[in-house]
Amino acid sequence: MAYTTINKSTDYFNTKLYDGSNSSPLNITGVGFQPDLTWIKHRNGTSKHQLIDAVRGVTKTLASDDNAAEETRTQTLTAFGSDGFTLGSESDVNSGGRTFASWNWKAGTTSGLSGGTITPSAYSINSTAGFGIYKYTGTGSTGTIASGLPSVKCFIIKALDNSSNGWVVYHHKLGTDKYVQLDESASAYTGTSQFNDTAPTTSATNSLISVGTAGSSNNSGRDYIMYAFSELSGYSKFGKYTGNGNADGNFIYTGFKPALFIVKRITDASEQWIMFDNKRSTPNGFNGVDKNLKPSLTESEQSQSPPSMDFLSNGIKLRNTDGTFNNSSKEFIYMAFGQSLVGSNNVPCTAR
Repeated sequence: MAYTTINKSTDYFNTKLYDGSNSSPLNITGVGFQPDLTWIKHRNGTSKHQLIDAVRGVTKTLASDDNAAEETRTQTLTAFGSDGFTLGSESDVNSGGRTFASWNWKAGTTSGLSGGTITPSAYSINSTAGFGIYKYTGTGSTGTIASGLPSVKCFIIKALDNSSNGWVVYHHKLGTDKYVQLDESASAYTGTSQFNDTAPTTSATNSLISVGTAGSSNNSGRDYIMYAFSELSGYSKFGKYTGNGNADGNFIYTGFKPALFIVKRITDASEQWIMFDNKRSTPNGFNGVDKNLKPSLTESEQSQSPPSMDFLSNGIKLRNTDGTFNNSSKEFIYMAFGQSLVGSNNVPCTAR
């Protein structure tokens, strides 16, 4: 695979914390770029997760904890700016006395995509960061969607106009005949109609993503949004590990210091998705990460003692026996995005 160069990972992904206000508009700056996907969660309360992207347009919201259809909420995120975004008065994203986390990804290229048998009606891609957003209409027949990205390792699809289908997730460590849902706690499902039992093609520039005939990914006439990710050395990793149920937990090598770590148990029992980041947790002033939010639940931010894990220069050390991310002998998949500076060809720089 031909890698491009990422000189600073926060040019493409960044977590931004902010406090709600009793006034609107509220301008949130300091993201470091104009985001194309912003995911917001109320930290000290139970409001729904809110996902807004530039392809569907501002005020168009989806909730990761719910299978509901897309909503138009005019007072949520009302504009994307060069260094952040603007919020209206909606309490799920902006209310006095409330604290919020936002996770932001940059895409940006909106022309030149070609290939595949299903053509997105709108899209935004960033091949350097290995991230793309695609809106398409299902055909009801097996097909492929061009990504414009290096070999895709993970993608997430949600039907926009239907509430009977949740968020279906392809992860390369699950294989082509299994999937999980972002809005559910269930372990991995077996099914071949979601992704046509076919992995994304291996490509340096334009991996093709396959969809089958399932209602969750390709029902005739139904509109969908898809978020797709490549795995880039020194910046992003989509892997699998086995827990040991011990406070001296396993080390998970990513090749960079994580900025965001999202985990799902996939074997034997139902466990919620759980997410950690580098901005909400500094319990001992060093590497410990003690605060989490759950993409599949509306619950408020939770803390753990001892800390859940350490974010290290080249990966993660598990420090807690919580079965959500460290049950003995159980398997977990994860998505990780980095915070380290990287050098040419995405080779991680030496830890300092």
